[in-house]
Formats: sequence, structure tokens, C-alpha cells
Amino acid sequence: MTTTHATSRGGASIGLKQAFFTYPGAAAMLFDLEIERSDIVAVMGPSGSGKSTLLNLVAGFETPDDGRILIGGRDVTALPPVRRPVSMVFQENNLFAHLTVEQNVGLGRSPGLRLREQDRTDIAAALSRTGLSGKENRLPHALSGGERQRVALARVLVRDRPVLLLDEPFASLGPALRDEMLELVKDLHRDRAMTIVMATHHPRDAARLTSTMIVVDNGRVAGIGPTAEFLSGKGPEAFDLYLGAQGRKE
Repeated sequence: MTTTHATSRGGASIGLKQAFFTYPGAAAMLFDLEIERSDIVAVMGPSGSGKSTLLNLVAGFETPDDGRILIGGRDVTALPPVRRPVSMVFQENNLFAHLTVEQNVGLGRSPGLRLREQDRTDIAAALSRTGLSGKENRLPHALSGGERQRVALARVLVRDRPVLLLDEPFASLGPALRDEMLELVKDLHRDRAMTIVMATHHPRDAARLTSTMIVVDNGRVAGIGPTAEFLSGKGPEAFDLYLGAQGRKE
């Protein structure tokens, strides 16, 4: 069944309450943290430290062995991804190669692409908002990397969820195009005030977009605080070791 969504009026708080998780043969991870409603948060730390796992626990792609996941104060630990108030954008955009731009965006409203007139109107508005008007009938292979990410963000708009998770979505883009995409995300936040959590390796991206930073190290939260303070050298020791003097200037 296809439903019509009203524009969201804000984000939702996120809580991981002693969320314990293990991959077979790997060290255990334990996350305990709170993210405020409508905040924009960077998650940084070494590769393999647990950044993507943290996002996957919130999205429902992973389930904690113990502990709880709360979104907007509601316990969603047992809910599958499709029933959580969350959208997620990955580095590889998750587009279907055989579907057009319009159809890929339409999946955010109806997985079976059973679209009503209002759905099509909303899809057209999302494509316009992300600078994709006129490219509705193109296939993903005919788009640039930045355009494919714009399709993924347009799908976020028609899904209209209060939480947006970004798992290094712009890592493969050059600096100028990354800046352009970050500005688009910032504009979307200004319009919708959703809660945004972005895993990234780029301090410059964190500085440009986020107000709060979560530092993850060895499957634990090593620190939470203002992005600007952490990037100026006032963060936890684990972050300074990860970042280094050169990384802070990136």
C-alpha cells in the first residue's frame, strides 16, 4: 500500500543504551550514547573502529546482542529497518542499475513502485530540490558520481524520515564536489531539521557540516563533544592520535 507523507517537522533523538555487539571472531563493541533531536553529528575514528556498525545498529541492519536502540524515545531494538524512522545513504548510493532516476527515487515511497499522483508530484519536487529536473529518465550509468548521490538524497526526501544516516557517502568524490554535496545536505537540514549522523574520515567534511562529533575507537565511544573543539585539539587523546597534525588541516 502506498501512503502519502507530510513534510517532517524535525528530527528524532537517538539513544544507544549499552548496545553490545560482536562479529564472529572479532572483538566486542559496546556503544552507549545520546544524540539530540535535529543535531548534525560526525562519527570519526580509525577504519574498523566501529563507525559503520554504530550506524547499522541505529538503522536496524545489525541487531545488538544486548542493550537497546531508542529513536525518538521509542525502543526500536526489535524492529526491522523498514519499520524504523530512518533513511540511510551509503558510499555506493544503492541505486538499481536497470531503473531510471525517477524510479530509483520512487522506491523511497513505494518498494513496488505503485505510485499515486501525489507520490509523483513529491518525486518531481525532490528531483527539483536536488538539481535533477530533466534527468528523470536517465539510468544510473549515465550519471556522474555526484548526480548518483543526488538521486540517493532525493530518495531520502520522499521517504521523509526524521533520522538520516550517512555512511561515508561522498568519500569517492573530489573536494569541490564533496563541498557541493555537503552544502546540499546542509540545505536539506535547514528545510527539514532532521537528525543527521555522518560517518566520515575527512575532518574538513565534519567541520563544514556538523556541530557535534562522536569519536569511536576499538568499538567504544572515546568521546562526544563540539566538532570545532575536537578539531582544534581539545578532543580525546584517541582522536588526536587518529587525526594527527596533518589530518587536522585536511
